[in-house]
Amino acid sequence: MNNRKIAGFAAALFLGTVVLGTAGSAAWAQATFKNYRCADGTQFIAGFFRYDSRAHLQLDGKAVTLKKGVALSGARYTARGITLRVTKAGLTTLKHAKRPVTACEQT
Repeated sequence: MNNRKIAGFAAALFLGTVVLGTAGSAAWAQATFKNYRCADGTQFIAGFFRYDSRAHLQLDGKAVTLKKGVALSGARYTARGITLRVTKAGLTTLKHAKRPVTACEQT
């Protein structure tokens, strides 16, 4: 009887791993990560997920989540004194840490 329980548990564990593995890869396919370099030397990584309106940044060695705000053209994300703007034309600017607004380009 114990062998059946162990076999059933092993089968459930295997199926769970397969299902979670496929779901994880599907979620990964719905994410976009972009590397940026700014005119003032700042470098950061921005992550955008399909079902999340926020921007997830790795900036100055820290993870920051920016909420999407209202913008006339493109997108504007803000939080904790950081503002990321991405225009429809693809121009990107960043303002953070009491520094002036700087132009950034995707690398």
